Amino acid sequence: MAFLALGINHKTASVDVRERVAFTPEQLVDALQQLCRLTASREAAILSTCNRSELYIEQDHLSADAVLQWLAEYHRLSLDELRASAYVHEEHDAVRHMMRVASGLDSLVLGEPQILGQMKSAYAVAREAGTIGPLLGRLFQATFSAAKQVRTDTAIGENPVSVAFAAVSLAKQIFSDLGRSQALLIGAGETITLVARHLHEQGVRRIVVANRTLERASILAEQFGAHAVLLADIPQELANSDIVISSTASQLPILGKGAVESALKQRRHKPIFMVDIAVPRDIEPQVSELDDVYLYTVDDLHEVVAENLKSRQGAAQAAEELVSVGAEDFMLRLRELAAVDVLRAYRQQSERLRDEELQKAQRLLANGGNPEEVLAQLARGLTNKLLHAPSVQLKKLSAEGRLDALAMAQELFALNEGSTDKSPQ
Repeated sequence: MAFLALGINHKTASVDVRERVAFTPEQLVDALQQLCRLTASREAAILSTCNRSELYIEQDHLSADAVLQWLAEYHRLSLDELRASAYVHEEHDAVRHMMRVASGLDSLVLGEPQILGQMKSAYAVAREAGTIGPLLGRLFQATFSAAKQVRTDTAIGENPVSVAFAAVSLAKQIFSDLGRSQALLIGAGETITLVARHLHEQGVRRIVVANRTLERASILAEQFGAHAVLLADIPQELANSDIVISSTASQLPILGKGAVESALKQRRHKPIFMVDIAVPRDIEPQVSELDDVYLYTVDDLHEVVAENLKSRQGAAQAAEELVSVGAEDFMLRLRELAAVDVLRAYRQQSERLRDEELQKAQRLLANGGNPEEVLAQLARGLTNKLLHAPSVQLKKLSAEGRLDALAMAQELFALNEGSTDKSPQ
């Protein structure tokens, strides 16, 4: 068995590359099944967010190159281009990486809590696809436990900090009084929900939620006294919006330069602050060319994030230690698990030999045999049969000069030189 964790993230790849490697929710089940079918992967899960696309895999033998080749072909990228941004973690390092990711230690915003929910969603989708088995399943459960312990035992989750929080913090720097601003939120997922919560807490005068389905937008809007509209209504709402924050799973831009330019004319060039958190991007990059528009992408939030991280830095070291212990513990339990099949087979063999000797003893007793002699014969027979196969193998190993195997056998049977009988010289 071998674990792999490979992919790209905000540290290794630009938003241009990340949006090309991202998986849509609709693609995931088919992609997982294809991955297992076309590579040596027995189990697999895919985590795809705005900041990372990662594959978690269990294989008989490590073959990262084959997986990278599949990933490049699936997204129609050159393998060299993907290699330039990709990272690969194996075995213990893969386990530790997954636990760091789930704990928010590898996020753009240190300690952000959303990633754990996204990791759980990746696990659920893989189960739906039938690509999660016992080994990767155990790893995910251990990962969730480690992340929970980090949240419980450290202060890394205190003082809410997330990409959503960073976006609102940046808006506060541009608009001195958010209470006089109107906001248009595009999308109705988890990130936009957080944005809406932060804006609501800041007293934003009016919030509009635009989404592909009105029902989903309405559910979110009701939580914060906002107004729900369809994506088709965005041009009308845009002219009244001081703040626009977008995070959808659309594969094509939702806001183009022309629509924003038209809105600016209606606003008499009153500035619009925009944050595009989506990957692929929801807002055409050319929008940044317009005067009176302040457009930021996920990558632009680094400086804001850095300021908000100071309160969490002290907890990061303690969290890293917990993750390291969690990874070590998982690998130890996994190695112990590898012995279970051998122990089961050995026990079955021993029980078969025991039953054979017991049946002999019972027959002798039934025929009037002396109980003491029958018990002694039972003990001798069972001992001889239990020792026969190991004795034959040890003699063979000795004849082959396999001293390392002999030393291992001595350790296996808990023997030591001081306890063996030695003939007088």
